[in-house]
This record gives sequence, C-alpha cells and structure tokens, in this order.
Amino acid sequence: MKNLLRAAAAVSASAMMLTFAAPAAVTEKAETKLNVSAAAVDDGNDDWLHAKGSRLYDKNGNEVWLTGANWFGMNCSENVPHGLYAADVDKFLSNVADRGINVIRFPISTELIVSWMDGTPNPVSSVQASYSPPTDIVGEDGSITPAGAYGNINRELAEADGKTLKNSEDIFDVILAKCKQYGIKAFIDIHSPDANNSGHDYELWYGKAGVTTQVWIDSLVWMAEKYKNDDTLLGFDLKNEPHGKRGYSADVPEKLAKWDGSTDENNWAYAATTCANAILEVNPNALIFIEGVEQYPKTDKGYTYDTPDIWEAPADVSPWYGAWWGGNLRGVKDYPIVPDSGTSQIVYSPHDYGPSVYAQTWFNKDFTEQTLLDDYWYDTWAYIGDQEIAPLLIGEWGGHMDGTDNQKWMEILRDYMLKNHINHTFWCLNPNSGDTAGLLGYDFYEWDEVKYGMFEKVLWQTQETGKYIGLDHQKPLGVNGTGISLNEYYSTYSETEGSNIDGGTKSQGNVDPPESSTPGDADCDGEVLLNDAVLIMQAVGNPDAYGVGGSEKSAITKQGMENGDVYDPGTGLTNMDALAIQKYLLHLIDKLPELS
Repeated sequence: MKNLLRAAAAVSASAMMLTFAAPAAVTEKAETKLNVSAAAVDDGNDDWLHAKGSRLYDKNGNEVWLTGANWFGMNCSENVPHGLYAADVDKFLSNVADRGINVIRFPISTELIVSWMDGTPNPVSSVQASYSPPTDIVGEDGSITPAGAYGNINRELAEADGKTLKNSEDIFDVILAKCKQYGIKAFIDIHSPDANNSGHDYELWYGKAGVTTQVWIDSLVWMAEKYKNDDTLLGFDLKNEPHGKRGYSADVPEKLAKWDGSTDENNWAYAATTCANAILEVNPNALIFIEGVEQYPKTDKGYTYDTPDIWEAPADVSPWYGAWWGGNLRGVKDYPIVPDSGTSQIVYSPHDYGPSVYAQTWFNKDFTEQTLLDDYWYDTWAYIGDQEIAPLLIGEWGGHMDGTDNQKWMEILRDYMLKNHINHTFWCLNPNSGDTAGLLGYDFYEWDEVKYGMFEKVLWQTQETGKYIGLDHQKPLGVNGTGISLNEYYSTYSETEGSNIDGGTKSQGNVDPPESSTPGDADCDGEVLLNDAVLIMQAVGNPDAYGVGGSEKSAITKQGMENGDVYDPGTGLTNMDALAIQKYLLHLIDKLPELS
C-alpha cells in the first residue's frame, strides 16, 4: 500500500485419554533458555497478553491498550530498520519511548528470517556503527586517548574491533534488548516473502525468493521458538496486506489472496489458521495478528470466489466487496480464525488509509464517522470489535497533515479508535514513506510536532497527569519520567485519574470479563476443545501444579473445575470428565454433561 523510498489422525476416545500428550498450548515448556535480548532489565517473562471479547488483558486480568508505530526496514534490501545511518539506536529508542509509544511493529521479510534460521544471516547496509578507538590508547608520553574518542555511534551494533558491523540477526537482538530497556514491546510483521523495498506490492505469503507456504510457517515457528522466553516480542503479524482481485493484480485465480472455507494454498483463512496453530504450539502466549484481504464475494447474494465471468462488472453490480489491501475482514463472520487452542491469542488487524493514498468511493462525499461506518468500516472490520468477536489492532494508518480530507479522515479514525479501545500502530516512524511520510525527520530524531500532536491523543496515558502507560509490569516506559509501568498504573493511577482508554475511564483493575461457565470449558476460554480434556487430566494427575491455585500459569480455576465436571456432575473432577469431553468432540455423544 505504501511506496517506500529506498533508504541508506483420529483415535478412539479411551485411547486418547490414556496416551494423549499435553500440547504446548496448555503447559509451558520446563526447559528455558534466555536469548540475548532477554538479558536486560525485566526478565520475569510475565508480560504476555491474551484476548477476551474485544479487549486485551495482562496476566492479572487488567486491560491493556497497544498504542504504537511502525519502524520499517527489515523488510527491505537493507535488512535492518531504516535510519541507523543517522541515528544512534539507543538514543532513537529512548526518544520513541519518552514520546509514549508502547509497542513497535517491525516489518520484516521471510527471506531475512530464513537466513537467520539457516545460520547465514543476510548482511545489512546503510548503518553507521563505530567505536573508535575500541579501547583506551596510552601514548608514549602517558597520555590516554579514551575509547570512543573519535567515533561513538551505534557502538553495540559493531563488533569488538569497533568497526565491523554485526550481522542482521545480532542487530535485531540488540534492538529488542534496547526495547526491553526502555519498556517498549514489539511484534514482527511478515511484510513480504523477499527482501524488497516494494515487496508489499506482492499479493501472497509465498512465491518469491524460494519461499513456499511451508517455509513461511517454518520460519515463523523458528522465530517463536527463539523468542518464546522474551516477552518483549509479544507476537506475530502473519502477513502484511494479502490482496489481489480478478481482472486487476490477480488475473490468475491462484494469485488472488482469498478468504473462504477451502484448503487451497491461496486461501488466507486456511493458511493463517495453519500457521497460527504451529506458532502457538511453540509459544502459546504469543499474540497472532491476522490481517484481512482485499476482495470478498457478496456471499449474501450467493457469489463465491469461484463465480465465473462476472468479476469485472461495474461497481454497482459487482459481486464482490472491495477494501484496502489487508483491510477486508468480512470473512471473519463466515470463516473465523479458530486455532486448536482457542481464540485467546487472536487479534484481527485491518489497515486503513485516507484519500491521499487512494480515492476510495467512501470519500466521495462530505464524509463523517457515521458515513465511514455505514459505507465501509462497520461491515468490513469494525463489527468484530463491536460484536465482541475479538480485539482489533489497526496495523497501519497515517498520512500527511495537509488540512485536506486526508487529515480529516485521520482525525475521525483516531477519535473512533479512542472511543472504542482499538489498538493501533501508526504508519510510521520513518520519514521515507512516499505516500504518508512519517513522525520523524530525516535525522530520525526531530519530530513532526504537528503530526505527533494529532497522533499523541491516541497514545495510552493517564487522564490528568498525562503519564504514558507501558506494557511492561516492572519497567516504566522511557527514561525522562513521562512514562510509567503497567503495575504502577494499576496500583497508583487507575482508581484515581484513570486513563484515556474508551475516551476516558477509571478502572478498578482486574477487569477481565467473567469466566466462561460453559459445560466442558475447563480453561474458561469460551470454547470446548481438546485443551479442556488435557487440563482436566493435568489437574487430576498433578494438582500441586495444575489444580486450583497450582504453581503453573495454566492451572485450572475454580470456575474451570465447575465447568469441567461433566460426567455425572457433582461427583468431582476425574479423568472420566476428560473422556466425556473427548467423546463429545468426536460426536460420540451429542451434548454435555454426560450422565452415567
């Protein structure tokens, strides 16, 4: 969507109960190994988030709000976030944190991740890193030239000699460590299969640079494994702007990113579900961000993606609904993304832009919030939050502050997100986005104060003192005193002045919605799945760890015990309850509870 200017098997129920191994989605791995980026500041690994209804919550059941921005470059041929040719990464990220940005979306290419996975990280370019001299030098006269006297920028991106640039993987680890240091969270976005400054133009998640669907999944699973013990990296946006439509960018149907009930390789709903399952098996705590597609058929009128010959009809008789690339989430209503472990980690992430990017039909009037909802937003993506299906995160929005309809659109969307607790990441920090520009100037330090002033109103902050609220429980956001930690907010500010979430509210904390009371739903995630049977077996077999009040994070709750008692209710939790759930899932019984 943006023009990036180039910068420097089925088994019997009884056998299942006896032999089934608990999936990673229910229990955390006993083995832990901290990577480089987990070594800084807060190593509690307890900042993971989960979804219920339209909101995101922390481990304590307190609501959080992701309000951040994009920093692109790892998706491009430079293989590194742009701007490090001018700015020092430490100063840059401390500056970003001090300005109240609590999460960064990092676009990246699958090609780059594969190079890391293979142990041959692609090299970077357009980075200035030096530390000269690398150590103190004592002269013949005893004078000392201190290390860094002649060059001291991005010193942590250079090797011990002070001049050899680290590889792309090591640089990303340094960046994540800096994010942790300043209380910033992050997630990655697979922007394109190949490392390409215009890679966002390509429709699919496979088909370039040797990237197949399986390679795409394997690379994300590798990332999930690598960072599973570092809650700085909260999750994964599986693919940026899957798109294409008939008679336009996808004359071959197989190049159209579609959303239906098929298992076709180009079915985004199927691919995203498969990929989410693989990631969550490795890290059940990761958030999975799912973007939309571009084109969705008018299923209410009987049209499908396979309807022949009429896909180039005029708009007034067209059989499809159009949208921005990645913006069309109408398919969620018909084919929601439901991983095997449930929907607690799913966040839907449309992109939305104004008329300066493209003159969409919904701008052809004196548009208002209501007309935008009626003409486009509500049926395309806003219904997901309004109907409590899942949280939303607008992964990209932004543009020029030019006093025209584009600025008007930005301010309307900003206010709608503010009133409706919609998470977002602004496009972008970088100044080198051709059709939107960015929040920063070309030195990557100076802010466009007019644009930031518009954007700042929708950063999570306390209502009276304007303290920016981070997503780390221990580390305050930033270093200059303008930011606070999540624990600090809920212990000191939430009951007194509250925050601007929902347009301004006070919270008593622990506002996680009531647990599900559905029979069989032992983990209280609102669905009856195999996880529930596994959790019951764990609670029965190891109550110290998985019983009520057990030591494991995924221990069963009191409500879960009540929900799980589905074989002769009232007899207490036993493995027969787990068996009853499995029989129900295999359609051997048609309802729960089961009576003997």
